[in-house]
Amino acid sequence: MADRQRITPDMSPGHILSFLRETPGYFLTNNERDVSQSDFKCRILPRTTLRVAPYRDDTGYFAFEVSGGASVHVDLMYKQVNPFEKLKLVRRAMPCTLIQTVCRGRNLFGYRPYADNVLRLVVRQFARWVDVWRVYDFLNHVPNLKVVGEEVKAAGRLLMPCLCFNTGRGHTDEYYAAKAREIVGAFGEDIILCIKNHSALGSPKRISDLVGALRRAVPDVPLAYHGHNTDGNDLGRIVAAVEAGVKIVEVADHGYGGMFSQAPGLSLIQTLHDYGYRAPGLKVQPIVEASNLLRRERTYYEKFETPYRSFDPTVKRHKLTGGAASIAFEQAEKLNLLDRIDEIFSELMEVNREMGNIWSVTPGSQILWTIAVNNVIHGRYNQPSDDLKRLLLGRYGPFPFYEPQEWIYEKVLEHRRRDGKKWYQILAEEGGLQQVPDEDLEARRLEMEKKLGRPVDDEALSLYLQFPMDALGYFRFEKTYGKAWLLPPDVWYRQGGFENSTRITFPDEDGKTHHIDIISTHRRGDTVDTSLLVDYHFRTFSIPVRSQQKNG
Repeated sequence: MADRQRITPDMSPGHILSFLRETPGYFLTNNERDVSQSDFKCRILPRTTLRVAPYRDDTGYFAFEVSGGASVHVDLMYKQVNPFEKLKLVRRAMPCTLIQTVCRGRNLFGYRPYADNVLRLVVRQFARWVDVWRVYDFLNHVPNLKVVGEEVKAAGRLLMPCLCFNTGRGHTDEYYAAKAREIVGAFGEDIILCIKNHSALGSPKRISDLVGALRRAVPDVPLAYHGHNTDGNDLGRIVAAVEAGVKIVEVADHGYGGMFSQAPGLSLIQTLHDYGYRAPGLKVQPIVEASNLLRRERTYYEKFETPYRSFDPTVKRHKLTGGAASIAFEQAEKLNLLDRIDEIFSELMEVNREMGNIWSVTPGSQILWTIAVNNVIHGRYNQPSDDLKRLLLGRYGPFPFYEPQEWIYEKVLEHRRRDGKKWYQILAEEGGLQQVPDEDLEARRLEMEKKLGRPVDDEALSLYLQFPMDALGYFRFEKTYGKAWLLPPDVWYRQGGFENSTRITFPDEDGKTHHIDIISTHRRGDTVDTSLLVDYHFRTFSIPVRSQQKNG
């Protein structure tokens, strides 16, 4: 291994782990997925990713995270790209770099627990393209990672279980060290253990202390650090993590993210260089060239950036994760609550305390934020969501430190109950983790085939099982319009349409040039007819639009 300069996809998990253990220095992972999710609402398109791919592949990153989290759902929902096609395109464009995903354990890439056979099918399909699986549970309930972890290892891929990190009551080094030992007991030492600092919490010293405790608890397990730069201080935390012995840290391109997502990679490299640390096989010039290109691409995504474009040191109190923090103000504005945003954040701090000081990461972040907003609008716990009821019932796992007060259980669990049962009866009879029954996969496949009118493979089925409506919507869209993801972002996100006789020119994934000529656009009542020449073939599309008269 001495002649190897970098980790590549042709290496086995065992080979990669040996390389990490034996090679001095630190390694970088470029997390475009989180940059897109936290800073641009998951709207970065494949054309941008592919344009910069050669530079990233040449850099020598440990891995490139481009899948998982909310991105799988959003790609389908907004018809951006088939998540599997995106993985195949990236694999082809970045043959020397590991592809990484983030998976929510039993919740997969969605927001609810799925059956074991669904977990196994989905992991097997994604593992054909994904090398590194960063897997977490928002309550750090290790049994919720078991099935996904088993399938990742069975597929010969690299498992990276996460410890979700928080501060305050209960969040001691002893707690996290015990969790680390529990994870190793479940999966063995041939893993990478990741600290998931999703809400940009703690000081550099706090992270250094935590890393020291984990190294003492599981000394033979390589450590990784995933953080956010919401408070502007993650560079300090990453430097402290590397000094304390973390091997892999996640970063953003300096021309692209670095606010609610990851800290800028080049700044970290420059800082660690002065501390005497080197990243084996890493090239700096491709990082510079990538950001030079991304600065220009970024203008296409400006409308998806939060209007709250500044760092937020108050995150240490409200603890919203990067992606949630970036859209909190937008959601408040849509609810006409922008003038009460301070009240919502104050309520969120109280909710965090009342809900056991758990981790504000998906789906927990959505649950806690929704509680706070509903409390401000409707009164404290007067309008509880079903997700809150499931949290109190222990459907996601047990509260790790302390449980909410009895009055909250009473108000939430007895809300709109017609059987007269008291909260403690409901908790006793309905509480706890429940085994989700296996799906009849072939019946669901037939169901999907009937709705689409065509055969369905396992990749499509795995998307349908997680997001039925949006998966169907995407495949119907693709059948009508083809590979729309080939369009560059300045075309995809253009508003106001194109004038007649406009020509749009773009390359496909093989570099072949294509042309779209706009012939005419006419409105007929609630329908717009657009006639085009697509590579000199005449096509007319009729698109229903909302009537301004009917919709005010």
